Amino acid sequence: MHVAHLSLTDFRSYASVELGLEPGVTAFVGPNGQGKTNLVEALGYVATHSSHRVASDAPLVRQGASRAIVRCAIHRDDRRALVELEINPGRANRARLNRSPVSRPRDVIGLLRTVLFAPEDLSMVKGDPSERRRFLDELLVSRTPRFAGVRADYDRVLKQRGALLRAASQARRGARSARRAESDTGFSAAGAGDVLSTLEVWDAHLARHGAELLQARLDLIDALRPLVAGAYAALAPTSAPATLAYRSSLSTGSDAAEDEVPGETGSSDTQTLSTDLGKTLEERLRERLLEVRAAELERGVTLVGPHRDDLILGIGELPARGYASHGESWSFALALRLAAYDLLRADGGDPVLILDDVFAELDSQRRRRLSEIVAPAEQVLITAAVADDVPGELIGARFDVAEGSVTRVR
Repeated sequence: MHVAHLSLTDFRSYASVELGLEPGVTAFVGPNGQGKTNLVEALGYVATHSSHRVASDAPLVRQGASRAIVRCAIHRDDRRALVELEINPGRANRARLNRSPVSRPRDVIGLLRTVLFAPEDLSMVKGDPSERRRFLDELLVSRTPRFAGVRADYDRVLKQRGALLRAASQARRGARSARRAESDTGFSAAGAGDVLSTLEVWDAHLARHGAELLQARLDLIDALRPLVAGAYAALAPTSAPATLAYRSSLSTGSDAAEDEVPGETGSSDTQTLSTDLGKTLEERLRERLLEVRAAELERGVTLVGPHRDDLILGIGELPARGYASHGESWSFALALRLAAYDLLRADGGDPVLILDDVFAELDSQRRRRLSEIVAPAEQVLITAAVADDVPGELIGARFDVAEGSVTRVR
């Protein structure tokens, strides 16, 4: 798989840019702040419908413009596809495939698969659980695009259920708050029975979609575990081994009212997340929702589900977060990305590899090892502040990026 052409209109700093690309290595070189990352960010957005730099779409649209357009010509084996995304902050985005509209933007997910390495990857090791959940879910969607719909359904149910819980919680705080909640959410806080019966309906939806997402995450971790361990050992041969575990809010030994729910599971066997009777994840989710109902009604938030879980990264017997050195953290972050790359390759076809200003952050050993691993890929796109940051093993086509222009020099 490779990208043959990239076209941007009002995306980030670019009013307009047209780039012809080829298989092999391509480097975008220029001082910081000139727009190198904007180019590869656009490709990452085509692949995942999200940015690795910001949480919302608004910053992706050039100042003064109402929308941004990204067009990407993708070649995979003998097939070609032209994907066009129209980014409309505050409104629904739109997508076209081979110049024909599609009903939902997520219908084009999976046509381009990328693995992106960036300085922000350290947050997967050192940051909040949301960063690790995002890594899992984006990889899950890359492998199986239909899970974009599962995630969307789960997020929709979570939002609606949260609105109901907030209305019920506000009702407890006084009549004036209750009236405001009713007008804001459409839920009447007057009758506790109505709230509970409605909550049971949303419990069923949350359990169904949440169980499907949870099962998929567990299967993904099973596949990732040996790949991460191998990649980490190659990058940090003198370190203790890397481990993965899943911390679930289904654990009955946890206090679900805490922001981070403890109860680590060292295996992704679903039996470890259910009872001895072998209940399904969906049944277990519904049980846990009943168990924490009083706390949820008090706090006005959903306390159980995949949105509360965490991927636990370990080095030997210790969690990487808080204990790993800077070098170990970088090695773990790289190992996660390399494992994702290997997994996508095993599914069929090389994903496009994007290395966004990553070599400047690495010591010589990690730089060399990463270069050796990615060099055989069908297409590698690199951004660097200076040409010397690009390792000799990855010399190929080069574009200079400065003052809003992108010029091919080699």
